[in-house]
Amino acid sequence: MNTGSARQKALRWYKHLRETSNDAFMPLYFDKSRYMALMGGAGSGKSVFAARKVLERARGERGGRLLVCRKVGKSLRQSCFALLRAQIAEHYPRSRVTVRLAEPHIRFEGGGEILFCGLDNTEKLKSIHALSGIWAEEATELTERDFLQLDLRLRGDVPGYKQFILTFNPVSAAHWLKGRFFDNPRPDTALHRSTYRDNRFIDGVYGDVLESLRGEDDYFHGVYADGNWGFPGGGVFDAAAVHARMAALAPSLKTGFFEGGHWQDSREGHIKIYAEPLQGGVYCLGGDTAGEGSDFFTAQVIDAESGRQVACLRRRFDEDVYARQVYELGRYYNNALAGIETNFSTYPVKELARMGYARQYVRETEDSFTGRARRSYGVKTTALTRPVMLAGLVAALREDMSLVSDELTLCEMLTFRRNERLRPEAAAGAHDDLVMALAMAHYIRPQALRARGEPPAPGEGWSEDMEEDFHAASSAAREYLLSKWGG
Repeated sequence: MNTGSARQKALRWYKHLRETSNDAFMPLYFDKSRYMALMGGAGSGKSVFAARKVLERARGERGGRLLVCRKVGKSLRQSCFALLRAQIAEHYPRSRVTVRLAEPHIRFEGGGEILFCGLDNTEKLKSIHALSGIWAEEATELTERDFLQLDLRLRGDVPGYKQFILTFNPVSAAHWLKGRFFDNPRPDTALHRSTYRDNRFIDGVYGDVLESLRGEDDYFHGVYADGNWGFPGGGVFDAAAVHARMAALAPSLKTGFFEGGHWQDSREGHIKIYAEPLQGGVYCLGGDTAGEGSDFFTAQVIDAESGRQVACLRRRFDEDVYARQVYELGRYYNNALAGIETNFSTYPVKELARMGYARQYVRETEDSFTGRARRSYGVKTTALTRPVMLAGLVAALREDMSLVSDELTLCEMLTFRRNERLRPEAAAGAHDDLVMALAMAHYIRPQALRARGEPPAPGEGWSEDMEEDFHAASSAAREYLLSKWGG
């Protein structure tokens, strides 16, 4: 084929592509980013585009191998496979293509093949490797572990560039997709948002139906009509107030972490500072450790006087690293009163004590054997204390939602709901680590304010061993211990 006829053929191809595609998606046909995250409302055309791009690649890349998947394999035949077959009939009627129906499979003669697999079929998935492209439809059904397992298969000596396309409705702002791709945009990722308004081929009646949801169901309208991240209703916190606060948020003053006792600026840092410590200011630090149903260690610092959030920490840690970061963060805020949860592990509390942290929250319990009051470091969340903590936080934010400065904390509030037993907790697939840490910070405020400018009460800040030694000592020895330990 001479150069002129090849050019004419390419122009005809491009003209047909433009005539049969939505303008919003045209640049994405030529995008070769490693990841392509396409969020959008219902009827936006994102799945139609993804299917068309998969076909274009399979048709043009000899030896290419592309995988189309969903969480549940049974849903593939009626959704993605049916869509691809319809597009082949409409746009590639002259192509030599083999479509196998019994076990879905598509192969272009002189081109590549398209495989299909549900992530519930782990045995079949194990046999799939060396892929040049993956399309995951309804990607919000996938766990982050599913994504990582698929991403490992996007490699090998196969033609073409490697690209992972994810298409989904943004059903929850707490979803891992938002945290992984949208909260901290990556240079290897193409992000795209679309709505039915970007789809010139859609039936106008369908758009009217979506718009009719406005005012009747703001969640569905926001997600499926406007293509915005969703915040399901029925939450513990006032959703309208949280939305308003999110719209008015200012960026953090700085983001980073502590290393060797010094602050290090870093865009990838796990601590966000929203207000610098004031001279003489009193601060509280609440910490939620990674335990049952939780993947993150978190800490929230608030001004004890106003209740305003001034810093936030969130990351997966080893316990010793978490304790060191809390130690430094607390010191940064004038030796903030630190109340760390001890339900699942007492290691961070003990490590803070070992490092000589000046102020830890002290809870008082009665020894069931001696009847004496015992003082212990840390916050214990129980069936009695948890409702009190959350009620205090809800009451404070009902008065002033501007006390919260962190977007991820607000996102957790919007997915913090009551279960069938009316117990407040994170919605399925969401987290409540930041909410609980903030509740703990508010819960310990009275102790921080009570101790302001006053000498410590007898025994305040003592370890359990110190308590036992004190009670076992003689009167003279007790006087010595008081002079040595304070109180």
